[in-house]
Amino acid sequence: MAEITQATEQFLDDLRLNMVAGIGPRLYTLLINRFGSSTTVLRASREELQSVSGIGAKVATLISEATRSELAQRELARCKQQGIHIFSRQSDDYPRLLSEIPDPPGLLYCKGSFIEQDELSVAIVGSRRCTLYGRQQAELIGRKLAQAGATVVSGLARGIDAAAHRGALSAGGRTLAVFATGLATVYPPEHRELADEITQSGGLITEFCLDQAPLAGLFPQRNRIISGLSLGVVVVEASRKSGALHTARHAMEQGRDVFVLPGRVDSPASQACHDLIRDGATLIRNADDVLEDLGPLVRPVVTEAGKEVHVPRELSLTEQEQNVLNLLTVDPQNIDEVLGSAEIGSSRVLSTLTILEMKGLVQRLPGNRLVRTPRGM
Repeated sequence: MAEITQATEQFLDDLRLNMVAGIGPRLYTLLINRFGSSTTVLRASREELQSVSGIGAKVATLISEATRSELAQRELARCKQQGIHIFSRQSDDYPRLLSEIPDPPGLLYCKGSFIEQDELSVAIVGSRRCTLYGRQQAELIGRKLAQAGATVVSGLARGIDAAAHRGALSAGGRTLAVFATGLATVYPPEHRELADEITQSGGLITEFCLDQAPLAGLFPQRNRIISGLSLGVVVVEASRKSGALHTARHAMEQGRDVFVLPGRVDSPASQACHDLIRDGATLIRNADDVLEDLGPLVRPVVTEAGKEVHVPRELSLTEQEQNVLNLLTVDPQNIDEVLGSAEIGSSRVLSTLTILEMKGLVQRLPGNRLVRTPRGM
C-alpha cells in the first residue's frame, strides 16, 4: 500500500470507528466527546473505553482491534470503485444542517452529490400503505417544491416516500434519498431504478457501511437524518403506528418545522396526522403553505438556477417579484434609486413592491426608503 498521509490516516480512523459493530450514533458521539477524535478513541485502553457509559468489554475489544483490521481500506476502495463519496463530520462538504443536530453521523456515504441548494431541503414522509389521495398529494407537493427550487428529502420507502421522490424528479428538480441500509443494498429492491434516477438528480445517502442489510431498528435511526438534512418535515398520511412519526419527533427535537397535510377525518391512514395538527403542528394545503411558513435561513442560499434566496418564501415568488426584490439590499435605498435601476415600468415596480411588502420581504422606512428584510417578517 502507498504511504498514507496524516490526513488520510485520520480519515481511515474515522472509518474504522464507524465500522465497529455495536457503535451507534449515541455511543459514537459519547466517545468523540470523551476522547476528542476517532484516532484517540482507537488508541485508548480497554479500561479507558469502558469508562464511557454504554461501552462494555465486548465493544471495547472490538474498538481496540479495529486498528489492526484492513476492513476500512477495503471499504474505501470499494466506495471509490462505485463512485461513492464519504464525508466525515469534519469535512467542509458535510451538510451544514445535519451537522447542527445533537447526534449527527460521524460519517456520511453519498452516491450522487450535495450542493449549496440542498440547504433549502424539505422532507416529505408518510405511510408505506398509503391511499391514492396520499400518493397523489405527496407527488404534487414534491413536484411543486422542486419546481420552486427546494430539494426534496425522503427515505425511498414504498408509498409516500417514493411518490415524493418521483414528484421532484418529474419537475427536473433535486431529491435526496436517505437509506437505512448500506448503499450496496437498495431497499425495497423494486426501487432500484428509482434510486438510479435519484443518483443523477441528487444523491443516495446513508451513515451505514456498504454491506449493511435492512434491520427494523435502523429505520427509526435513519429518520433523524431525513429531518436533520431538512428545514422542515411534511407528513402526508400517517397512521398511529407509522414510522413517519419518528421523523416528526426527530424534527421537533432538532428545532425543525413540522407540517401536516390533513386527510379525511374518519380515515385511519391520517389518524396520526390529525393528532399532530391537534398537538400544534402546522396544517398545510399545498407546497406554497410550506414555503410561506418555513423559518428564516441562517445565510443566503443560491439555487442551481442562480436565484439568491434569503428566506424560503422567496422560492414561491414570480419571476417579476424576484427581479424586483433583487433590486433591493439589506441597506436602505431611496425609492427613486430602485425605480431607476429597474428594467420594467415604474408602475409595475411600485405594484410589485407593494406585494413584496405584504409578504414581509420588503420594508418601507421614513424618507421614502426601502430595505430588503434580511430574514422575512
